[in-house]
Amino acid sequence: MPHSHEDTPLRFPILIGDIGGTNARFSIVFDADSEASEPVIVQTADFATIDEAIRTAILDRPGRRPNSAVLAVAGPVESDEIALTNCPWIVKPRQMLANLGLGDIVVLNDFEAQALAVTALGEEHMEKIGGGAPEPDAGRVVLGPGTGLGVAGLVYALGRWIPIPGEGGHMDLGPRTPRDFEVFAHIETIEGRISGEQVLCGRGLVNVYRAVARADGKEAPLTRPAEITAAALEKSDPVAEEALSIFTTCLGRTAGDLALVFMSRGGVFLTGGIVQKILPALKEGAFRAAFEDKAPHSALMRTMPVYVITQPLAALAGLAAFAQKPSLFGVETSGRRWRA
Repeated sequence: MPHSHEDTPLRFPILIGDIGGTNARFSIVFDADSEASEPVIVQTADFATIDEAIRTAILDRPGRRPNSAVLAVAGPVESDEIALTNCPWIVKPRQMLANLGLGDIVVLNDFEAQALAVTALGEEHMEKIGGGAPEPDAGRVVLGPGTGLGVAGLVYALGRWIPIPGEGGHMDLGPRTPRDFEVFAHIETIEGRISGEQVLCGRGLVNVYRAVARADGKEAPLTRPAEITAAALEKSDPVAEEALSIFTTCLGRTAGDLALVFMSRGGVFLTGGIVQKILPALKEGAFRAAFEDKAPHSALMRTMPVYVITQPLAALAGLAAFAQKPSLFGVETSGRRWRA
């Protein structure tokens, strides 16, 4: 199959869907020029299959029926049956073509959609944390601590934006300060390894909170990420405060590492519910200091802007941009596009 930009475009109306571990968000793009329809958000736990969710959210409602679909899923797209990482649904495009009256389905990785979104969202959907002005066509990086840690690069080449998905959330994360060494000794590992995802996601924050408590022989009564961030931001629990401080510092270090890999003078973009909630903590300075602490390249790091994406439906905006004008993006659809 040829590259997407040489390929036939999808037929409108196009159903777009951002399928996360907890929520699935759907909308319809009617043509290349108009806004996508008002999003419909459903809980994945309420439906046995994605087909049922699409039928209830979109097909059973009055309005124009979609001819095609572009879906972003949290998991690798490697076969005709795509299992989601943090949700029991299995996306079966061939079955969807038969069951849902669709003629054409493209399935992307959820972080590709987040990467596409940074080209589609305006400054009003972002909060800047330090750095200079972004260079228009320079590399970019997207990080999303959520149910896991998603990472994608975005490079501009040959006249189009090319998203680079991968498993950047599983890079090693190590201690640096004497206090890090005390706390990291208690962080739960995977086969002896502390990866980004053991710290920089919802369960990672709980992991760090318990490690701080253990390092000091204290109780760790909080069990949910939201409780820990709330207690830390209210400054009502010193263990939670330190856990959030380590989280923001490690996020700064990791964001800085990725900024160096992609030479992201176009900006580093943080996305997802967690960063939106902890924005006050990210602005306090420790995050930016950790991001810039990259000798011998600290001067370069100081110039790179970091943005928190405040638009909760960013991935849908990215999918809509791709559905409307696929030629702007170098998205490889080979092996990820099914036709009736």
